[in-house]
Amino acid sequence: MKSTKLLSYLMLCPLALSAQTHKKMNVIYIYADDMGKGMLSAYGQTQFTTPNIDGLIQQGTSFSNAYGCMLSAPSRASLLTGYHDCHTDKWKITDGAKFLFDVKDTANIAPIEMQLDESDVRLPEGDYYLPQVFQKAGYVTAQIGKLEWGFTATRRQMRDHGWDYYYGYLDHVRCHGYYPPFLFDNGAIVPIEGNTIRSGGKSMENETPQKLAERWNRQGKEVYSQDIFIDKILSFIRENKDRPFFLYHPSQLPHGPVAIPAIHPELANNPNLTTLEKEYASMVKLLDATVGAILCELERQGIAENTIVVFSSDNGHEIYYSQTGRCEKPYRDFTTGRLFDNYKDKYYSDKSGDIFNGNAGMAGMKRSNLEGGIHIPLVFYCKGVIPEGKVCTDLVSNYDFLPTMADLLNIPLSVRKDGRSFLPSLLHGKSATGERYLIFGSNEGPAIIMNNGWKLRCYLKENVWELFYLPDDPQERHDLSKEQPKRVKEMKELLMKECGGDVQNGINRYG
Repeated sequence: MKSTKLLSYLMLCPLALSAQTHKKMNVIYIYADDMGKGMLSAYGQTQFTTPNIDGLIQQGTSFSNAYGCMLSAPSRASLLTGYHDCHTDKWKITDGAKFLFDVKDTANIAPIEMQLDESDVRLPEGDYYLPQVFQKAGYVTAQIGKLEWGFTATRRQMRDHGWDYYYGYLDHVRCHGYYPPFLFDNGAIVPIEGNTIRSGGKSMENETPQKLAERWNRQGKEVYSQDIFIDKILSFIRENKDRPFFLYHPSQLPHGPVAIPAIHPELANNPNLTTLEKEYASMVKLLDATVGAILCELERQGIAENTIVVFSSDNGHEIYYSQTGRCEKPYRDFTTGRLFDNYKDKYYSDKSGDIFNGNAGMAGMKRSNLEGGIHIPLVFYCKGVIPEGKVCTDLVSNYDFLPTMADLLNIPLSVRKDGRSFLPSLLHGKSATGERYLIFGSNEGPAIIMNNGWKLRCYLKENVWELFYLPDDPQERHDLSKEQPKRVKEMKELLMKECGGDVQNGINRYG
């Protein structure tokens, strides 16, 4: 079926796509790690370009009010379950560094997995994980890249959650090293020839001449993980071009510490950047190149017009290019010398010295319930199916993706999720009506955002609540809580209900 006919059919019957067409839409979800909107040239990055991701935005439908979570682990759990991260009974976030072994010691992994599985929190039967939704529709499912779950995942979890195939890391701490001595290949533990460093070559911050030399010392660091993942992704596409598939690529990029095999030519002679900043930006460029490689392979295999490509990020920006005299850690206001506390002294790029303005001028960073911690890029692309060059203003979250895909595939969800389908908005620009709000946890406390633009955030350290009207104040500079006590009360009651009556459930101390 040609894409023009498919689009016409979607306009008539968007909720019965898979049941009524002989060719189901493939879905590829590319999930950046710790990348704020400001790192994309489509959203204002001036030090380098991201042409492939920009192309998705220009030729697809992007969401200007999309949210993830404040940190990696809850964001992934939220995406894969369809629930917000202020619950206490939907998942368990495990510790990382459980699989930090040399290749010769990987036999120790199995008993650790048994302990993790015994204490795991699972969704009840019939309450689907994201890949199970696709399996119910007859799709083959695959995850390639960073771990799917918590800070340490197990091979049993990968099977039980619905992955037909997976390849990559299963330990969050090991993900921070880009030269892994081993990876998991569908249950098998596969050594990576030439990578001999237990940590995977993980470096440390802040920058020094010694750390610079260590990063570029290639002894024991021969194979870069993203190169492996690109090969695996393209092979999966080729091998499954004649069957419907869901491919999830949670990339490590551009999560630090910084590691890259080579500085990208576009950045090599940029006089504005230090070597470390060029290295970090090259990681973003490699992620952009990954998107380009995937798009080219879809064209080569003749399935581009039958594949929806999604690009997003797990949480807001984080800085891994800290240097004395530049953007320093711990983050401080270089105009006053004071550390940012995200309350009286909120983080802003122009005060921190971030040359990239990675959080696109918003307040706060990763781990915060301010916009810079939770506001993310989100774009869908499929020529002839997804409207071209459209910006959707609906309030959406990463936990909406599961019910949206269930809607697309005509798979009924017997258990009510926190997420809502935004398929009508995605396909036809029909904005959602009625009251809608999103819930977030953070290291600072929970927050709630209404689809009328109001946001209430808790800053538990000082036991205060701040109220912002985002359409007029996207940088969260003007607290209106004293002027709007009734609104604060109403929104706080909604938020407390979602937190099970305990504001402490909105504290995510995952790192």
